[in-house]
Order: sequence, then C-alpha cells, then structure tokens
Amino acid sequence: MQEVTEERLRGKRLALLSLTVLGVVYGDIGTSPLYAIRECFHGQYGVEPTSANILGVMSLMFWTLVLIVCVKYLGFILRADNRGEGGVIALAAQLIQSGGRKWTTGALVLVGLFGAALLYGDGMITPAISVLSAVEGLGVAVPALRAWIEVVTIAILAALFLLQRRGTHAVGVLFGPITTLWFLVIAALGVRGLASRPEVLLAVNPLNGVAFLERNALVGFVVLGAVFLVVTGTEALFADMGHFGRRPIRVTWYALVLPALLCNYFGQAALLMDRPEEAYHPFYALAPLWAVLPLVGLATAATIIASQAVISGAFSLTRQAIQLGYLPRLSVIHTSPTEIGQIYIPQVNWILMLATIGLVLGFQSSSQLAAAYGVAVTATMAISSVLFFAVARRRWKWSLWCLIPMVGIFLAVDLTFFAANIGKIGHGAWFPLVVGGIIFAMMTTWRKGRAILSEKLYAGNPKLEQLVADLNRKPPLRVSGKALYMAGNPCATPPALVHNLKHNKVLHEHVAVVTIVTEDIPRVARDEKVQVQSLGSGFWCVSARYGFMEEPNVPHLLALAREKGLDFQLDEVVFFLGRERIMPDRRPRMSRWREALFSFLSLNALGATRHFKIPAEQVVEIGTQVEI
Repeated sequence: MQEVTEERLRGKRLALLSLTVLGVVYGDIGTSPLYAIRECFHGQYGVEPTSANILGVMSLMFWTLVLIVCVKYLGFILRADNRGEGGVIALAAQLIQSGGRKWTTGALVLVGLFGAALLYGDGMITPAISVLSAVEGLGVAVPALRAWIEVVTIAILAALFLLQRRGTHAVGVLFGPITTLWFLVIAALGVRGLASRPEVLLAVNPLNGVAFLERNALVGFVVLGAVFLVVTGTEALFADMGHFGRRPIRVTWYALVLPALLCNYFGQAALLMDRPEEAYHPFYALAPLWAVLPLVGLATAATIIASQAVISGAFSLTRQAIQLGYLPRLSVIHTSPTEIGQIYIPQVNWILMLATIGLVLGFQSSSQLAAAYGVAVTATMAISSVLFFAVARRRWKWSLWCLIPMVGIFLAVDLTFFAANIGKIGHGAWFPLVVGGIIFAMMTTWRKGRAILSEKLYAGNPKLEQLVADLNRKPPLRVSGKALYMAGNPCATPPALVHNLKHNKVLHEHVAVVTIVTEDIPRVARDEKVQVQSLGSGFWCVSARYGFMEEPNVPHLLALAREKGLDFQLDEVVFFLGRERIMPDRRPRMSRWREALFSFLSLNALGATRHFKIPAEQVVEIGTQVEI
C-alpha cells in the first residue's frame, strides 16, 4: 500500500513539473508556428508554395525537429549536466573540473563563454519577434488595425519589462495552463487543416527534403535558414534542466509539445496546398474568421510567456557569470520568497527592454526580424556540440570511435544551418553577433582585469601566517572588539589589513580574514561551505565556498562559522573592505580600450557591502589607487 501511495505521489509530482515545464521551457519553441512556415514561403528568402516545395519544406522541418531536439538534445546533450544544472556555462565549468591541458581547457572555456554571450542577442530578438508575430494577427482579423501593430507590440513589451521587478511567482501558476491550452489549440487547428489534404503527411519521407534541396539549389539552401526557426528555443531544454530534471522535459516533449507542433506545421502545409495565397500568415488562416481575434489574444499570452522565459534565462545567465568572475557584481533582487531561481537584475532588464523595443521600431515586422534570427542560435548549438564532445571524452571516457561519428553528425547539421543563415548578416543578423561580441569582450576583459588587479594588490603582501608571526615579535596596539577583513586569496593578507596597520598602527583584539571562493559546481553542501582555522594571537582564517548558482551572504557565513568555533556575532563585528581606484599604467598589461572598459566596469560594479549583504553601518572602507 505504501509503495502505491509513493508511486502516486511521484506521478503527481511529475505531472506538476511537466505542467510547469510547458510554460518555462517550451514557450519559445512552442510559438514558432506563428512565423516559421510563413518565412519559408513568404519571407525575404521564401520559395513558391507549390505542392512539391511544400512537401520538401515540411520534410526538412520534420527531420530538423527529430535530429536536433529528439536525438541531439533530449537523447544526448541533457546527459551532460553539471550536478543537475545545464547550459553552456555548466558545460564549460565541467571542463575546468576535468583538468586536461591548460591551454586546451582555456580555449574551450572561452568558446563556451562566447556561446553564452550569444544568448543575450537571442534574449533581445525572441520577445520582439514572438510578440510582434502574435499581434500581427490583428491585421488579419481587422485590416484597419494594421497601422497599430507596432504600437500595441511596444506597449505589451514595455509592460512586460516594467513588471519584471514584481517577479513571476504571482502569475507563474498561470504559465503552464495557458501554454497547455496553446498547444491543444494549435494541435486542433492543425488537425482541421490536415483534414483537407492528409497526403501532406508523406513529407515524413526524407527524400522529399533531399529533392527540394536538389531542385532549388542555392535558393533551397537559403530556405534552410527559415526552416531552422522551428527549433529556436531548443537551448532552453538544456539551460532549464536544473529547475525540472530530465524526465519532465522529455515526457512533456513527447506527450504534448512535439505532436502539437507537428499537427500545426502539417496543417499549415495542407492549407497552403489548397490556398497558396495565404502564405502571408498561414497560421491565422487555419482558424475560422470568428476565432481569429480570440486566437490573437491566446497567441499574445503565449508569446509573453515565451519572452518571460528568455528574459529570466538572461537573468540566470548573468548571475552565473558574476559568480564565476566573468562579469562585475550587479544588483540581484530575489522576487520570490520560496523560489531561489526567480531573480531580477535591473541593469540587464533595462538593456533588454531598450534593445527589444529598438528592434521592433527598426525592423517593423516579424518577417524582417526573422531575417536577423538564426546565426547566433546556430553558433551556440555548434558550440554546445563541441563542448559536449570534450565533456564526454574527458569526464565519461567515451570512445573516439563512438564520439566522432555522433558529434560529427551533430556538427554537420549545426554548421549547415549556420551556413544557411550566414547570408542574413546583411539583413540584420549582424545584430546578435555584435551583441555577443560586446558581451564576450566584457567577460574576458573583466576576468583578465581582475586577475591583474589581484596580482598588483597582493604583490609584496606576506602570507597571513607570516604576518601573525611578525606581529608576535613586534606587536601593535590591540584594541578590544572584533574585525573582519575580506580577502581575494585564501588566507592571504588583505590589502585593507596591511594599510590599516601601516597608517593607523592599531589592530583589533580578534581578527578574522574571510575568503569567498566560487566553485565550478552549482551548489556546495552546507557542511562543506565554511572552513575555520585558528592562527593564534586572535587571528582566524575563514574559507567559504559557494557554487555558481548560489549567492554569498556574509551574515549566513558567520552563522555557519560559529558552528566551527568562530564566535563572531554579526552585530559586534566591524567589517574592513578595500575599494580600488583604477589608474592607467605607463606599461599597461592590457590594451588601452580594454583598460578603459575595465575601469568603466569597475566604477559601475555593485559594492561589496551590498553584494555580500553586509550591514552598511558596520563597514569601514579603505581606498587604494592601483595602476594596471
């Protein structure tokens, strides 16, 4: 009886997770029917909607979904998690843990960072193209409203970004049911279209796709760029795995998402066989006239949910990069008292908002935006394939005889789509590449600048043990109280401590030097988080370890340290923090533009007081000028 009850509980949990997965993971790929087929036959690179061309395009779409989503991501990539967490950064972090040649690992990590940087461009385009394509249905239902499409789209996007601060927990419970309704509706519409031309199902034969490419030559190859739109958002399958696990993602895909998408795509194709003039918007043409306006409302809700998932992903990606030391500290606000993953980063939110609205104003239609879509996403997918190869080889010890053919097929598909999208660069695809390049430059510059700064700050400083020994021989004036110094290197002497001794010639009776290290794993177990070492003479060395999905919290850290013997109550501690002012060096270690960028990032970085949740009234900052 107990086993039956436990089985039911597991079943209920799986059902609940699967419902949530629909709203968070599949929002982007689920709204692709709004524009994917239209771009193949009506977009800038569209082909004539003849029966042969329709069968060929549908064949390519079907096998793209099977090879990229079913085989590559659900079959293999989802296995390459970092203790439950997925995404490009999680793949790169595993390579750091696996060791190997330093230069090879470094190069692969940089490639992974570039892939992560490209996702920001995707995060700007997805809300713009999704919401715009949904609102364009107004022009189908009421042609007189076409002039208002951009205005309505911008208003919806502005409201979406303005509401980010409030968090998604209040409306998050609606995401799953609305997205479920969306998939059921698009499946029903597809079946309605299929009823007139069921022979379109013959497109599952891959020879139709091959014949299409042979018949249309270069034009057919370019159409692959539009075919790729059916798998936009696939990276979310891997990136969001840490929130749900593999099983709900796989079950939801095969039970509802894939059948609904295929029904709708084949239904649109069947419609175009009878009415090729509907290529302007075949999705809305599937619905009876009375249902178009309600469908526009549902599509708008679905695209808002898809956009929310992408925006939340950008927040999560930024937090990971901050914790791993690739971006400066930014204000991270938790919007839910129960869900640690629901965060809001104001700077990222406003940048995404301005860029997204600018894209709508600049491109003016979802068809124009589709021309900008694809290059960055295909590049990220190819990078994921390369990193998967390295992880499977280094960590799992898979045979090259197995890996080379398998990953070779993945890369062949990825690079084929990448090549098909390259022609879009002159039509707007340069935008996500430029965004990715800027973010990548910021990440690498910040990482290198911090390394140079740390080297300069700690140059000549003695080890903490040596300092304690020196102070025992020549003790300074000690005053009652407890002081805590933050150090960048484990048990090193912080510059703030050196300057305090040098200029004030005084030291507190009890001194703790705390180092916080971010590990290449998502989370560190509570018992392993803090290590405390007594150095004698009232000195303590405290090492704290956090995962890249966690946020350091000094008050919580002190509570854990008390369990290890460090009796520092929060309200009785004075915190000494260093604040560096970056100055240009005569012989800089970085190029001038990177030096200027690092200085700008440093000036705008969140202070250590707020980042580490330290009570501001208990902080003493000691400034230092550093030349780099």
